[in-house]
Amino acid sequence: MSRTASESDPLVRVENLRKYYNNDSGLLGGLTMDSEFPFVRRESSYVKAVENVNFDIHKGETLGLVGESGCGKSTLARTVLRLLDATDGSIYFKGTDLTELDGEELRRTRKDMQMIFQDPQSSLDPRMKVGPIVEEPMKAHGMLDPEGREARAKELLEKVGLDPQHYNRYPHAFSGGQRQRVNLARALSVNPDFIVCDEPVSALDVSIQAQVLNTMQELQDEFNLTYLFIAHDLSVIRHISDRVAVMYLGQVVELADKEELFENPQHPYTQALLDAIPAPDPRATDRRTVLRGDVPSPINPPSGCRFRTRCQKLIQPEAYDLAEDEWRRVVEFQRAVKRRNFEEREPSAVRSRFLDDVDLRGEAGRIVTDAIDHIAADRFDEAEALLTESFADQSICAKKEPMYEVAPELAGDRHVVACHLHRED
Repeated sequence: MSRTASESDPLVRVENLRKYYNNDSGLLGGLTMDSEFPFVRRESSYVKAVENVNFDIHKGETLGLVGESGCGKSTLARTVLRLLDATDGSIYFKGTDLTELDGEELRRTRKDMQMIFQDPQSSLDPRMKVGPIVEEPMKAHGMLDPEGREARAKELLEKVGLDPQHYNRYPHAFSGGQRQRVNLARALSVNPDFIVCDEPVSALDVSIQAQVLNTMQELQDEFNLTYLFIAHDLSVIRHISDRVAVMYLGQVVELADKEELFENPQHPYTQALLDAIPAPDPRATDRRTVLRGDVPSPINPPSGCRFRTRCQKLIQPEAYDLAEDEWRRVVEFQRAVKRRNFEEREPSAVRSRFLDDVDLRGEAGRIVTDAIDHIAADRFDEAEALLTESFADQSICAKKEPMYEVAPELAGDRHVVACHLHRED
């Protein structure tokens, strides 16, 4: 399916993109034990690496993509380029849905889309000289004759900050930063419109990072390139991006203009990432958010908001009327029981540690008391189930996937946030 692209249309548009991996591989993959005959059954399960992702990238801009390791950034990048097949959704490039292309048509389209990988050493063939490495994409797409390819390769080596005389050197003769420049020259060799940069400077020294980033920006201006730039370093994202998408457990949870996102973050996960940036003054104590807990499994992600199991702003269910501090204490207690991260068993010791100076009354107080009694009897599973079902699972954060658009305060036209704190009652 194709759309008629206009000047105002984005170069890349991703709509409801999903990428699942089957988790049933291997001899025993998908097998579970049962108490009844035949005692063993097979159940399919999937790793939900990318789930319902939407974004646009306009010609000439850089969209930064940031998130913790394992959140699905690289999988998303490879799926957008059709290096991986999407499970569902659409990827429009210049108005054409890439998910419906295959064979020669897809191969021709890939000429306009290139990728720079994270490791500058392993992404270069050590048996090939730099010149043929840069020429290889041109040769694959039938561009120019041998003399023309050599001339263009030398020209690109110079543009990325290398000596054209390096044409006959092998990759091992270069530093990490120089190898990444070779990768950049190779990506540029076929005159692409769109380049996916998968953490291209994360393996480089800080001083070299700045040089490579500056070169990429200069080339972007010269060739009118469009970047999807993936990084886990927020300072790098802020340096090179026009807009920023924050990803958590396979989903984009916030998308806004760079200035808007860094100065006016609206999602608790974005706030936690920004608060984790080391402060220039080690004596500073104004950090607002400390991110605790582990990322849930993408095989069985939380219902509703995927960040809710770690969020400090989990919304209280309507069935209870607790003060803000009381609710926060209850949430901390429930998560501590889930992690089994305390040794106390005596009810007074448990209450003193987690609920000191908090006098819970009514139904909430009864539930907490019953959970403490379960702990005293060493029935942690029952305590966890009671607390989770009564509190966490009753929150709107667990019942509905959030996605809201808020008015930008500082810059940009759109600010999208996946957090129920922005719902309109």
